[in-house]
Amino acid sequence: MDVRRLGLVPYPAAWALQNRLADARRAGLAPDTLILLEHPHTYTIGRSGTRDHVFLTEAELATRGIICLDVDRGGDVTYHGPGQLVGYPIFDLGPQPDVGRYLRNLEDCLIDTLADFGIAGGRLSGYTGVWIGDRKIAAIGVKVSQGVTTHGFALNVTTDLSLFTHILPCGISDKGVTSMAVELGRAPVMAGVEDRVVAHFSERFAMPETFAAHVA
Repeated sequence: MDVRRLGLVPYPAAWALQNRLADARRAGLAPDTLILLEHPHTYTIGRSGTRDHVFLTEAELATRGIICLDVDRGGDVTYHGPGQLVGYPIFDLGPQPDVGRYLRNLEDCLIDTLADFGIAGGRLSGYTGVWIGDRKIAAIGVKVSQGVTTHGFALNVTTDLSLFTHILPCGISDKGVTSMAVELGRAPVMAGVEDRVVAHFSERFAMPETFAAHVA
């Protein structure tokens, strides 16, 4: 598996990279790839979402330096921004992909990562993602096309949670959000969180533990 740890990348550039790698993976020209990065302030609206779930006008978004995009993943509206670890696995799940199992594996990777930092994350019945009680710490929204995955997860590490107040996160009105920094009372180092995510992807997806990490 190729791991690309890219730092801060604008959402449109990362989306274009995902699509290029997915095309190459389907053609057998690229290995399974895990992209890890952060985005500048961005709201994305998934296939089941609506612009009504973003409470800022276009002018207000521009003033705050936030872009708002319709995207082709599942789910509703979510926020991406600095301090949030975003992961885009470009994986070939085979000719008959078990998407439910894939989602559970993504959740398990993040639950195990949180446990490494002493945070007891888990699932919440009826919802995707990873939760601390009724507060979401990691959102998941994926797309599977011809057996190859795009989009993925967003784990709040040191995320500014006030940016969630301008949206209806994931279309859920009666739940909150949290971050690793809030749960720990301190800011974990992003590189250390990335290291643990990579290790648990190796475990859950039965991949080698040595990766070619690079920026591209």
